[in-house]
Amino acid sequence: MTTWSDHLLVRFFRTGADRERLGDATAIASRYRKLQWLTFVGVTVGYGFFYTTRLSLAVAKKSMIDAGVTSADQLGVIGSALLFAYAIGKFGNGFLADRAHVGRLMSAGLIASALVNLAFGYSSAFGVLVLLWALNGWFQSLGATPSVVNLTHWFSQRERGTRYSIWSIAHSLGEGMTYFATAALVSACGWRFGFWGPGVVCVCVGVVIAKVVLDRPSVYGLPPIAEFAGDLSATAAGPKPEIGEQQLQVVKNPIVWLLGLASATFYVTRYGVNSWLVLYLQEAKAYDLVAAGLGMTVLAISGLIGTVLAGTISDALFGARRGPVLYSYGALLIASLVALYLVPPGHVWLDRAALAACGFAIGGMLVFMGGLLVVDICPKRATGAAMGMIGLFAYVGAAVQDVVSGILIERGRFVVDGAVSHHFGPVFCFWISAAVVSLALAAVVWFVKPVE
Repeated sequence: MTTWSDHLLVRFFRTGADRERLGDATAIASRYRKLQWLTFVGVTVGYGFFYTTRLSLAVAKKSMIDAGVTSADQLGVIGSALLFAYAIGKFGNGFLADRAHVGRLMSAGLIASALVNLAFGYSSAFGVLVLLWALNGWFQSLGATPSVVNLTHWFSQRERGTRYSIWSIAHSLGEGMTYFATAALVSACGWRFGFWGPGVVCVCVGVVIAKVVLDRPSVYGLPPIAEFAGDLSATAAGPKPEIGEQQLQVVKNPIVWLLGLASATFYVTRYGVNSWLVLYLQEAKAYDLVAAGLGMTVLAISGLIGTVLAGTISDALFGARRGPVLYSYGALLIASLVALYLVPPGHVWLDRAALAACGFAIGGMLVFMGGLLVVDICPKRATGAAMGMIGLFAYVGAAVQDVVSGILIERGRFVVDGAVSHHFGPVFCFWISAAVVSLALAAVVWFVKPVE
């Protein structure tokens, strides 16, 4: 009788069997470093393209409102559909990623997300848009967690913070591509092309991901990373718990739950900025779409810098302690949001300075809140489960944000000379308050130590 584990689709996505270990130490070292860089570039660039099929809606919002396709509160529901589905998918797929060939998971997720974007561009009915964007959220969940599982397979504790930071530039790369290229496309051709363009590109990128993002080192005849890196604490003799038991330890860990709540409130702020700031710049600051997209590109580029420095500084200067760096970034985030709201229209360079500071702070906090804090304290073969837990909390928070932000913005709706606009004071208070709560909850990082 054929069992579920024998199903062709399951076999395709399942991690491969361990191969016989290569005997020559020089050959092992050479092959290890080559494959490390190949798969690392693959997950970094590949995950960046996930954002082009996720943030396309943020760029197209004003055009969709002006075309009469949707209202602000409807856009909040559509956006939250993606984020709720993403939260559920990230949780379930996190447990799956610990047992899977992560390159194949990522490839399938990006190609499916691209196809949903193509279909979204052909649709106008509110119910259809909600359903399609929810499907997009589930497929998007096949991006981040497999990437982080890949990092824990191929990089040791001593360098993981740095690698995680560099990988995290994928967020900023994807955001920058979306805010600039997609904004230009929507401005020139209409809102539907904001979904069609990324869709076509990401089908091609998904095929490449399947070729360059690798399985575990043992599948290629290489030792586990802890053994290769000489981490004696991680390679000590003795029986190791099964993956399922290690995943259960993650679920039962109260520190994981606290960090999950901290991530949820941070993602309220992060996705408030990502999802609504283009609209804010157009309406409250009188930018056109291309200028607003350029401002958001400044935010994304500075986010890239903040991301790269966050884990690197915490590794190099603080011995992998994350608290001092996290709180510095958090204070900057709160100050920049206040500045973005208080600077009056017409001060473009002040706006860009505030956007740069905001992007830098979000980029750095994302390294910690998006997974590094929890990866540090959880068993490494249960990295997917840990990321799934954090993802569930984070994206439920982001989804609630989209609904609440949409309602708050729609309540501030007013019309001047036939043009629709909105008041943004209440929603900025919401985002800033969430950032403060996130830092309060994250205080637990001062009392926990990394575990290999």
